Amino acid sequence: MRGYTGDKDAYLKRLRRVEGQIRGLQRMVENDEYCIDVLTQIAAATKALQAVSLGLMDEHLKHCVAQAIAEGGETAEEKVREASDAIARLVRS
Repeated sequence: MRGYTGDKDAYLKRLRRVEGQIRGLQRMVENDEYCIDVLTQIAAATKALQAVSLGLMDEHLKHCVAQAIAEGGETAEEKVREASDAIARLVRS
């Protein structure tokens, strides 16, 4: 079981909302909407995806990484390195 399984429905709901935002952005571009309005909506969609990312990272740390650390060994080191790499990717994006 994944760490986010308990909140899976909430994550799916948020991702569907982002999907709707992206479709809205496509319509805005198709309709030649004002640039700043499109950029504002892009920022909102980006923030929504970042919120999902942070939630998943939190769940990963609380569940997967904590469990691996409790078990110890190479798996713990691997999970910590994996989490660090994921955080680095999120910071760069």
